[in-house]
Amino acid sequence: MRAVQVTEFGGPEVLTPVELPDPVAGPGEVLIDVERIGVNYADTHQAENSYLAPSQLPLVPGGEVVGTHDGKRVVALLNGGGGYAEKAVAPAATTFPVPDGIDDLTALSMLVQGTTAWVLLRKNAHLEPGESVVVHAAAGGVGTVAVQLAKAWGAGRVIATASSDEKRALALELGADVAVDSRAGDMTEALLDANGRRVDIVLDMVGGTTTDQSIDALAPFGRLAFYGMAGRENPKPVELRNILGHSTTISGMWLPHVFRLPGNVFATALTELFDLVLAGKLKAITGGEYALSDARGAHEALRSRKTVGKLLLDPGK
Repeated sequence: MRAVQVTEFGGPEVLTPVELPDPVAGPGEVLIDVERIGVNYADTHQAENSYLAPSQLPLVPGGEVVGTHDGKRVVALLNGGGGYAEKAVAPAATTFPVPDGIDDLTALSMLVQGTTAWVLLRKNAHLEPGESVVVHAAAGGVGTVAVQLAKAWGAGRVIATASSDEKRALALELGADVAVDSRAGDMTEALLDANGRRVDIVLDMVGGTTTDQSIDALAPFGRLAFYGMAGRENPKPVELRNILGHSTTISGMWLPHVFRLPGNVFATALTELFDLVLAGKLKAITGGEYALSDARGAHEALRSRKTVGKLLLDPGK
């Protein structure tokens, strides 16, 4: 089969098209004929071995695919990689049927980005009607879904941040009440100005000073949910005395941990997301489709922070 392999850790340049033997499904696994592959920011960390879960060489990156198994359309989370290929093996427990009316882009957008936004708002932030929600990187895969969900679930004011006029326009089109330039010199002041007061919830995957200044913008009992570090810069250490003094909650979220929750939370979230799409209340945003052989180009685009929505790879090209 055609695949993309990493034999040394590094940036996009280490993604190499190769021919590999077809994978074989073991007990509790399914073999999927891949139609489209989701590209996630986590894949760029996986390729350079800076992800939360250490990578092992040689590596076929990619954690999600949509395709067919036994003639039925399925979307699946993989275990440790293997997605950048024409065929992939996935645990049966993380393989889900794709309803009629859900296209490949939407299936993959909701599988990772959609469920991430769902968990952040439901489990981390515990959004209540009327609260203000800041969505950093609002034109990205998670951000585009989070803006729509926050509005659908009764947020009083959704404040999007993004780095260009086009991205901010997209966030407003998706339902944000106001869009802020993510390059603002003082993000605390920018958020206070955008909301007219301190903010209740911040969804953050940027890191660095964006995180530091977002924490400073939180209202009493405000919550910051941290789920990535696209800027590859650590925020300042958080002092417990400070969060006590401001009644602040700071939480982290790594999607694999959702499967440890009692009940089938992930499947519940995915089903609800698909239902919202089919009802016309939620839509996936495309960030472009790349040939499998140009996975390097997809990673370069993602790391440049110039993309919007969901990026896909086509294993047929």
